[in-house]
Amino acid sequence: MTLGEAVALIKQSLITIIMVGGPALIVSLLVGILISLFQSLTQIHEATLAFVPKILVVFLVLIILGGWMLKILVDFSREIFTRMGGILP
Repeated sequence: MTLGEAVALIKQSLITIIMVGGPALIVSLLVGILISLFQSLTQIHEATLAFVPKILVVFLVLIILGGWMLKILVDFSREIFTRMGGILP
């Protein structure tokens, strides 16, 4: 494996990580901001008020986008194993 191939593999790995983890993280961030805004406006500072809605929304995103995320991961894994077959003697 050349240096260029290694860099391309690392780049593809990072892109895959962002694509799989990004939607849940972005939705969690948006819900967290909305809850923080609500807490600051109402002066209710309860830890479970911030945690429970975020975890529910992340679970919902995982349920909705889970099939797509799994397809991305399977395609990436298949490509990695194909490359490994070409590397081994």
